[in-house]
This record gives sequence, C-alpha cells and structure tokens, in this order.
Amino acid sequence: MDIDAVNALPYEDFVDVFGNVVEKCPIVAAAVWSTRPFASLNALEAAVSEFIDALPESGKEGILRCHPDLAGRDLQRGTLTRESRGEQAQAGLDALEPAEMSRMARLNGEYKERFGFPFVICARMCDKANILQQLSERCRNERAAERARGVEEVKKIGRLRLQGLVLTGSPDKL
Repeated sequence: MDIDAVNALPYEDFVDVFGNVVEKCPIVAAAVWSTRPFASLNALEAAVSEFIDALPESGKEGILRCHPDLAGRDLQRGTLTRESRGEQAQAGLDALEPAEMSRMARLNGEYKERFGFPFVICARMCDKANILQQLSERCRNERAAERARGVEEVKKIGRLRLQGLVLTGSPDKL
C-alpha cells in the first residue's frame, strides 16, 4: 500500500496492519497512528523510532522482552509470529546443526541471565554464523550499552518490516 492508503486507514485497521512492526507490541502502532498523516515512508519510520526513543528505559526493556529467543523454543514449537518465522528462516536459524543449536541455546541463556532480556539482532541482515558470533561477543557488553544496541536492532527490524508493508510507487499490497 502507498502512504496515502496508510494515512487513510482507520485506527483498528492501522493497528491490524502495523501492530507487529515492533514484535508483539501493537501499542507502538496504536500510538503512532495519532501522529498521521505521514508525508512518506521515512516519516512513518521516524514516528516509530521517536516513539521508541521517548520510552523510559523500562519501556525499552519491555520491547526487548517481547522478542523471542533466536532459534529458541518458539521456533521449535512453531509459535513464532509470521514475521519472526520468516526472518529467522532467512538467516538459516531454522536449519541449525545440533552443535549450532546447542551453542545458540547456551549463549541465549547466558545472555538472558546477564541482561534480563533476550538477544535481539536484525536476523534479516545476518546469517547464522554472524548471529552466533555477535551473540557471543555481545554477552560481554555492559547492560546499558546492550540495551541501547538491542533497541537499535529493534528499529532496524521495524524499518524492514515497514518497508515490506509500505512500498512507494508500487501497487497496494493489501
């Protein structure tokens, strides 16, 4: 859909379409709806980013906690959101070797124990080897730095999800 169609969406439809731009956080779409009209896709992306930036640190951590563990139990159980399932599959996380799966589970556990929220990375911009490497390296970060890094990754994920929903100069996707 184009930006004019986005701007014309009633509240409920807007939240239905954009409610998972930030994983399992439809409140972001609900809040951003009231800032319409958007001049462009970039303006919509900026509104999402500004909403996230304005959250207190506890709210930012809440957004991080809504993300699933990469290659974790939600993937194994088939309970990931459609978006996360596709993103993790694109990175090869749905086809890990047993040793990779074991390492991923161990590092996810260490990360969550250290920071209190799951490791978040824009899987669409990585492959499984890069994800494992970054997970290992980022386990050594300080909490505040890692929270900020995770929030930036959430914004990358959201930007790519928005770009998949709002295409300028293209026929409507809906």
